[in-house]
Amino acid sequence: MSTAWFLESVSADGSRITYNISQLPFRIGRDLDNDLVATVRDLSRHHAVLTEDLSGRLKLTDLDSTNGTSVNRQRLEGSCLLQENDILHFGGAEFRVGLRTVTLPSFDQSMTMLAPPGSMLSEHFFVHESEFHELLAGQGLSGAVQAIADAASGTVVAYEFLGRARHPQLPSAPMPLFRIARSLSQEAELSEAFRGFALAVLAPRLNGFTLFANVHPKETFDAAFLAALRQARQRLPGLDLVIEVHESAVTEVRQLVELAARLQDIGVRFAYDDFGAGQARLNELGEAPAHFVKFDIGLVRNIHLASERKRRVVADLVKLVLDLGSVPLAEGIECAEAAATCREMGFRLLQGFHVGRPIAADDLPSVSAPTV
Repeated sequence: MSTAWFLESVSADGSRITYNISQLPFRIGRDLDNDLVATVRDLSRHHAVLTEDLSGRLKLTDLDSTNGTSVNRQRLEGSCLLQENDILHFGGAEFRVGLRTVTLPSFDQSMTMLAPPGSMLSEHFFVHESEFHELLAGQGLSGAVQAIADAASGTVVAYEFLGRARHPQLPSAPMPLFRIARSLSQEAELSEAFRGFALAVLAPRLNGFTLFANVHPKETFDAAFLAALRQARQRLPGLDLVIEVHESAVTEVRQLVELAARLQDIGVRFAYDDFGAGQARLNELGEAPAHFVKFDIGLVRNIHLASERKRRVVADLVKLVLDLGSVPLAEGIECAEAAATCREMGFRLLQGFHVGRPIAADDLPSVSAPTV
């Protein structure tokens, strides 16, 4: 089976219009360079964008539009994970999110399948599947690290590991790699391979730096993942490791409470990732406070240019996180003005190009640093 996302709107005469989301990112706005161009007066030139989330879901981000973006008639501040039948409003333009499922036909072995001339080539199989399995086994694994700094002093105190590949027949960036993994139902295996590389290559060089590492939603609550963490802790007793729990992995408070207890027993801290994408998950935060809360890029992007309303929403969330005893971290900080606004709001940690661009894992300097 194959699936495809689309947006649906209703024209003035009541007929339905379908817009296929054929590629991501998918931009919506008035300007002609958007993928969906809507000549609606209250749309911004570049109003919003749809991207692919690590879990394979659609992620909607408002691009600081003048008249706002709403999901199920709730004003969106930053980003939101979407699901089928969600109702979107870009200014006053209304759309419904659709997911089309295509069932591939099965044939008797004696039948001959003919394709008409000029037809599109399907993509139901991945050409370099064997090379991908080589990657999972460690061949061609690589990575980069991005600095995380103390908001007050600007001192780098931690690094986040970002998985990469340097296999000549595979893409190097993580999202295309996870797209391949999803087609093979091996997302957890890829995540585990990346994390193993980080612990083997980076951990010996950290000398006091905290290491942030991701866990895929499909493996977050898996016993094998927790067992591997315990083994890593035994091998690397001095490593200060923080596991980033993805927003889409959390569906029940009970699960997160149990996970927090298991991680504490192992001696690993955790961060709540993509906070503000979709639901704010305030209930989960209250029941199982994370050591760190990483605010979604869509929520703090260009925060110094955001409306007073949005800055007030973000500042209130930062205060809530602090009141719960967690450390708020702002991602996607690209300039000094945004960093200054985040400091004023109470953010304790900053990450983004203003702090440092991702650097190859092999180039990570071996210097001592305080833990977070």
